[in-house]
Amino acid sequence: MDIKNLKILFTEEQIQKRIKELADEMNRFYGDEEVYTVCVLKGAVMFMTDLTKQLNMPLKMEFIRLSSYNGGTSTSGKVNAVDISLPDLNGKNVLIIEDIVDTGLTAKFLLDFLNCNFHTKSTKFCSLLDKKTARVNDIEPDYYGFEVDDKFLIGYGLDYDGYYRNLKYIGYIEKSDLE
Repeated sequence: MDIKNLKILFTEEQIQKRIKELADEMNRFYGDEEVYTVCVLKGAVMFMTDLTKQLNMPLKMEFIRLSSYNGGTSTSGKVNAVDISLPDLNGKNVLIIEDIVDTGLTAKFLLDFLNCNFHTKSTKFCSLLDKKTARVNDIEPDYYGFEVDDKFLIGYGLDYDGYYRNLKYIGYIEKSDLE
């Protein structure tokens, strides 16, 4: 892939402004209640870091690794739980933080896992990006940053074969440029 073909979809400024708006909503919802954030690695780590810096309530950060990609640009159609060890979340407010909801497979897997293993006080799902056009499961995030079309997105945590997560913006590549 040639990064020169990357077109900017959301600038660093747009992303940070939207994150602040999301944090304001969450601050109003949770107030002073304790929250456990569950960050889905690796893609959501940049979003989680910037979001949690804007949250005012006491919180604990947890991390899990799930994967539904074969590498490159194609999804495997099933979720692989690489590392899903979590503390006791019974009676806790849980905020799942994800980079993108596209097919909804990962989101459904994680929500089902939490519902089967814990009786949380509340479970909310936050995704930076919501790609409704690719959805195969009836999953809607409680909070999301931007709705996106069916493009291959790169940057700000989103990768191409492990690269480009460190970009400060989100760009896209035309599918014809990936071939």
